[in-house]
Formats: sequence, structure tokens, C-alpha cells
Amino acid sequence: MTELTEIEERLCETSAWDFSDLRALFVNCTLKRSPEPSNTQALADRSIAIMERNGVTVEVVRAVDREIATGVYPDMTEHGWDADDWPAIFAQVMAADILVLLSPIWLGEKSSVCTRVIERLYGNSHVLNEAGQYAYYGRAGGCIITGNEDGAKHCAMNILYSLQHLGYTIPPQADSAWIGEAGPGPSYRDEGSGGPQNDFTNRNTAFLTWNLLHMARTLKDAGGIPAHGNQRTAWEAGCRFDYPNPEYRV
Repeated sequence: MTELTEIEERLCETSAWDFSDLRALFVNCTLKRSPEPSNTQALADRSIAIMERNGVTVEVVRAVDREIATGVYPDMTEHGWDADDWPAIFAQVMAADILVLLSPIWLGEKSSVCTRVIERLYGNSHVLNEAGQYAYYGRAGGCIITGNEDGAKHCAMNILYSLQHLGYTIPPQADSAWIGEAGPGPSYRDEGSGGPQNDFTNRNTAFLTWNLLHMARTLKDAGGIPAHGNQRTAWEAGCRFDYPNPEYRV
């Protein structure tokens, strides 16, 4: 279990908010299959520890351990694949108020596994909620990155853009990262790396976590994003938002 720093403990103890009804899903897009240790998971565990300390129900999916078919349809077994775990993972996505994608850096980019997860999220983006909005509306999203080369901000920009484009709400400073010395060297969890003790990374991870919690709390209490001007159902009915449509009623 990840040990929180003194200031992280104090922030948890002095929190005046109730997050106990929130659910979070962390999707680890490492290229390493279990049981090989994941440096990206080690950093994410700091965020998870804060959430669990505040009563949030947290689930973790290690995507590379699952049979996630390539494609952009909800269930790829209907398109020639023998197996596809994505429908079950998507159920976890929809049950979560917070989604955090975790990725290592390879050649300056997010991992191929992370790309596949985002493609599959995209494949479900046509699903609508009860208000006629895209299904991911009313949920908060963020990302955590690790690596030994530059590219953390580039990866975060790509992931966060993708999530907001699909309908997730991205709070301020919704990314955290640790990168070691350029080139071969210790990774985050390796002895002597300085990663777990890095105050800059720990601060950004705390900011990421609390901002996700506050955003998810705000969205849940408000009943999501107001359904006006963003309804696929209204658009398909021919509704013009600047003119009344007598044939369409919300």
C-alpha cells in the first residue's frame, strides 16, 4: 500500500467533502503484463491512495492483460474477432464518475495499448444518455504518465484532448508525470530513482487527484452537464437552437 506524505495525509484529514459515493476507474496502459511490476501503476497508486482514503471506490484495469480487440466498434466479436473483453471494460467505464488513463512514454508518444483503449472508447461514443447527450458527459477525466525520456506533456495533451472530445470534463491540471534522466536509467519505482520522493511529481499528482474529485463531485451534484445545445437527439430532430422547433420536445 502506498504511504502518503505528511501533507497528503493532512489534506485528506481536513477535507470537508464527501466523496464516498464516487467511483473511479484507472486504466493502466503499460506494455508489461502481470505480474511484472509497472512503474506507471506505482505512480498511479499515489492518486488511488488519496481517493480510497476519501472513501472513493476505485477499480484498476491493466489493459494489456485483457483481450481488447483492435477496432472502433462496441463489440469486435461481431466483426470477425474471436474474443473481446472491451464490452465488460466499457461497463466499468460507464459505472465510473472518474476515468484516469495511465501510460508510459515510448518514442515520445503514449503507448500503443493506450491508443487502442482510446480507440475503443471512441467506438462507444455514439451511445447516448437519457438526456440525449453523448454517454461520457458528466464524467471527469485525467491522465498519469511515466518514462525515461521527454514527451510527458505531449502524451498528456493527446490523451486529455481525446477524452474531452469524447465528452469527458477535464478539470484544471488533470495530468501528472514523472520522467527520469534522459536515456537508459532507473525507472520510477527503481531504488535510487528519486521518483516516489519527487516533490514536484507528488504535488502534481495530488492536484490531479483532488481536482478530479472536486470536478466529479460538482458534476454529480449538478446532475451532469446541462442538456441544452448539446443533444444529439435534438440535432437529429432538426432542432435549431436559435429557433423554436414545434415538432421536437425535450
